[in-house]
Amino acid sequence: MLDFKGKKVLIMGLGTIGKGLKDALFFHDSGAIVTVCDLKTESELGAPIDELKKYKDIVLHLGPHLESDFIENEIIVRNPDVRCDSPFLEIARNHGNRIIMDESFVCTLTDATIIGITGTRGKTTTTTLIYEILKRAGRDAYISGNVRGTATLPLLDKLTKNSYLVLELSSWQLQGFAEERISPHYSIITNIYEDHLNRGGGMDDYVNDKKNIYKYQNELDFLFLNSDKQDKYHKEFKQEAKSKIVYFSKNDLIDYKINLLGDHNLENIAAARVLCLSLGIEEDIIKSVVADFMPVEFRLEKIREINGIIFINDASSTAPIAGIKALESFDNKVFLICGGATKGLPIDDFAKSICANAKRVALLSGTETGNLKNKIEKFGGKELIVDVFDSFERAIKTLYSLVEIGDVILLSPGCASFGMFRNEFDRGEQFNKIVKAL
Repeated sequence: MLDFKGKKVLIMGLGTIGKGLKDALFFHDSGAIVTVCDLKTESELGAPIDELKKYKDIVLHLGPHLESDFIENEIIVRNPDVRCDSPFLEIARNHGNRIIMDESFVCTLTDATIIGITGTRGKTTTTTLIYEILKRAGRDAYISGNVRGTATLPLLDKLTKNSYLVLELSSWQLQGFAEERISPHYSIITNIYEDHLNRGGGMDDYVNDKKNIYKYQNELDFLFLNSDKQDKYHKEFKQEAKSKIVYFSKNDLIDYKINLLGDHNLENIAAARVLCLSLGIEEDIIKSVVADFMPVEFRLEKIREINGIIFINDASSTAPIAGIKALESFDNKVFLICGGATKGLPIDDFAKSICANAKRVALLSGTETGNLKNKIEKFGGKELIVDVFDSFERAIKTLYSLVEIGDVILLSPGCASFGMFRNEFDRGEQFNKIVKAL
């Protein structure tokens, strides 16, 4: 492993979910001279900033970035939310400083077997399920990447050539793999839908980032694709990959006991199954883990049942396709809470799905909500709309006053969380707190 003692390291983006904090502490404990910068304020950053302040020898710069930070530090750890064309990263490059992202950087330093999962939806569920199956099979497995509460750098001291590192990888994290010119040994693309178009670059740039999960594979590596997907992007994956392609389908799941809602989760389970079979894990072990596997936090997660009313938390639904998949997961019409910040995505199909699958809908205020409201009304659902709410608690309690025994209240916003919430996790936690207090 590299020696970081005395190295000057800049963590570019502390973030609010703990990854930046863990990276900072990893380098600090490795003897590096650490600086952390973030555009957010102390109150916006919350708990991570409180923890970081305990370390008096870590320099903290909040607010506008300082050019000197990018000139004087030898290693810049780029948060995935930082655009690759940031002028401050260009300053670092021009001064010969190394820019890394923790997942791809770790993969250059370990002999562990790397398993990468990307796609628009289903990444966290598929990643977590693979990890649980590996653990049940007795493998030395670790989970990280875009999974909440994890960081990859601190795993360096634990990973061996017999280890399996299971990584959920966003399109932005995969930019780091392109820079290092590497791909995981085993790669899954769950699906491709429109997402993150507010970031700029368009759909082709988004998919090109996804392609980094197989771009640097060789003929000894594996790429797992959904055989039921026939869009142009999946055709490109098949044509371009140099690795061995293995297909999965929800129709492969025979005699499986499943606790997860929705056809999309059948696809996630099928992907995890075929990958684990490729690693030599017996199907009986896979079946036993799937039978025990419950929804991952904030992904169609049942929070409570009160007097026959079920509350489902799908706060990770940050794009219209996620809201559509959530609505399609129920046999009966639901009471839906949706709306929020825009991601620049087409909203018509989500509005049509709401009209077809919702009994009533409470809209949360945000930059996309007015557009969504207009579309729902356009497609004949004006009477479904209860109101637009700037109070999350009032939205939940208002729907609760309208339901009957057997109804479902579903939080599946189909929009980003910013505005009323710090992030999607804050949105999910607030929902749980309100519902548990009813």
